[in-house]
Amino acid sequence: MMRIARLETFSNEFVCFVRLTTDTGAVGWGQTSTYNADITATIFHRQVAPWALGADVSDVDALVDRIEEREHKFPGSYRCRAIAGLDTALWDLRGKLEGKPVVELLGGTPRRLRAYASSMKRDITPAEEAARFVRLRDEQGFDAFKWRIGAECGRDVDEWPGRTEAIVPIVARALGPNVAKLVDANSGFSPKRAIEVGRLLEAEGIGHFEEPCPYWKLEETRQVADALAIDVTGGEQDWDLGTWARMIEMRAVDVVQPDIMYMGGLARTLRVVRMAAAAGLPCTPHSANLSLVTICTMHLLGAIPNAGRYLELSIEGPDYYPWQQGLFLGDPFAVRDGQVEIPSGPGWGVEISPVWLDRAAYQVSELTS
Repeated sequence: MMRIARLETFSNEFVCFVRLTTDTGAVGWGQTSTYNADITATIFHRQVAPWALGADVSDVDALVDRIEEREHKFPGSYRCRAIAGLDTALWDLRGKLEGKPVVELLGGTPRRLRAYASSMKRDITPAEEAARFVRLRDEQGFDAFKWRIGAECGRDVDEWPGRTEAIVPIVARALGPNVAKLVDANSGFSPKRAIEVGRLLEAEGIGHFEEPCPYWKLEETRQVADALAIDVTGGEQDWDLGTWARMIEMRAVDVVQPDIMYMGGLARTLRVVRMAAAAGLPCTPHSANLSLVTICTMHLLGAIPNAGRYLELSIEGPDYYPWQQGLFLGDPFAVRDGQVEIPSGPGWGVEISPVWLDRAAYQVSELTS
């Protein structure tokens, strides 16, 4: 039996990487969820590491379940965000021990994936958004794009008056007929307003309407899904498996979008994938920044039978995500003909920048005997 002997974190406010070392000296790298990652690092050492140290590395599901049981008084997002660091490090470790990329551990093979260019911006005019999409279409070959409508948790108040009605046709028509078009409302609308907007989306050839209503109000989202012909999608914020079971059973969405890091890692995400597959629903995970979450999602999509049509790939750079610069050596997110390559090296197949690690806050938990 190989046991976990040391758990180290390297963090700042936005990112926390985890290095797991076994009692044999084998190493795996993972990541907790982004944002307030320094807080998550504290939770990792306080509430995850004590139960993980000394544990067998061979059964990720069993270990994750045991930690959740031990920390049952603290259910919620932060617990899962912290557990994701352990889970993803264990998968990387297994891949390195077996000399295989994670996608192969899951039954798939490294290959190219179609990506959709995902905009995070709402402070951009319709004309500016259309122009940068057309440029990316022509220069990098993207044939799928997602942009933002409404206002985040906006209660039917737009980012500015008339923006949604303007940006939908302007961007859709600029991209033309041979491009997949997706929009994200980020919990912005009531069911009545969402259905009105949905009719506009249908008229403009947009096929993906993400998180139209407050995500925690599943009945409202189902009203929208029932009323529209296009796909209503969601789930990125959800970590609770009971909520996922209810969401899928009631058909609140047409496409599930779990985030591997919000979920608590790959093992828990695979449970959602299997629930969705049993219900005949595709899975297009949320992966909205260029940290390890997108790398993990690439491996997942390369293996699961109900993978959606594309990978979410953020198009935002230093002006929006200054913290994601310089995380990895090389360019694991390089786009060619609108596609990215699943890393083929052992584990996740990427190397975290030593320069970034040297600048991060360091904490360690380890066996004392």
